[in-house]
Amino acid sequence: MAATDLTRRTLLAAMAAAPLARTAQAETDWPSRPVRVMVPYPPAGGADTTARILYAKLAADLGQPFPVENRGGAGGTIGEAVIAKAAPDGYSILHDATAFSVNGALYPSLPFDYRKDFAAVGLVSLVPNILVVTPDLPVSSAADVIAYAKAQPNGIDMASSGNGTLQHLCLEMFRRVTGLKINHVPYRGGGLVLPDVMSGQVKFYFANGSSVVGLIQGGKVKAIAHTGKGRLGSLPDIPPLSDTLPSFEAYEWNGMFVPRGTPAEIVAKLNRALNAALASPEVAPRFKALNIDTRPTTPEEFASFVEEQMKLWSGVVKEGNIKLG
Repeated sequence: MAATDLTRRTLLAAMAAAPLARTAQAETDWPSRPVRVMVPYPPAGGADTTARILYAKLAADLGQPFPVENRGGAGGTIGEAVIAKAAPDGYSILHDATAFSVNGALYPSLPFDYRKDFAAVGLVSLVPNILVVTPDLPVSSAADVIAYAKAQPNGIDMASSGNGTLQHLCLEMFRRVTGLKINHVPYRGGGLVLPDVMSGQVKFYFANGSSVVGLIQGGKVKAIAHTGKGRLGSLPDIPPLSDTLPSFEAYEWNGMFVPRGTPAEIVAKLNRALNAALASPEVAPRFKALNIDTRPTTPEEFASFVEEQMKLWSGVVKEGNIKLG
């Protein structure tokens, strides 16, 4: 074979191998530039709060900025669509919430697929909802609320932070397991609900467990029960609703996802950094003060958790005949 043929073949082989070498180098060096974090909800909400605490720690630990971008709208689907179509190179993260496991049932015509377009990295947080009522309402337990509701000929009005939100879904679960007549009063955000609960304009609401700690401690609303397990760190006197309704358990959760196809090495590194950050003194006490629970998970464990949540909430959506899109 001629020397020129050998040279040409050597050159072609080197060119073919070059992208692989660059990819391997990029994975080894990741992150070598800022990593975009998409929170598909407005600022100051639960997902935004956990994101800003967590990714400040990841930036310090991994040596690159993790800027948080808020792109709310359509129940989170606008921001989710951006990351679903992003390059799977480890430089785009979706920091999502319970809506990730609900929206597929609420919006039948999305331009992406939650199961096919995202890869799970790890669970960030679990926050129960708290059933709160107007302070002067003559109830102090879940049994009292059920008895009170049964005594109302037209049922009770219960607020939510909007159609299809976890607060709405908790209402639907409560209706399903108790058989109560509940009139749903949707608002456009939890911040608009609480003043009306305090004044008595609407008397019942499943509130995010992080958003009402100060109001409960200040006597502005009365806490009846929470939707998690055990007792809450900052509100230890509030029992779980499952003490009265054994099948009842629901959480507002946050989790980390990346576009499907992101290299396994990067997913593993992100997962290790996430679990270390959650246990760190910079993050753990701040989460605890907000009634936020955490637990270390592998990507596989978190994927299984999300799948269970999808099955749970799709059933609630179907039974409640909830439709948004």
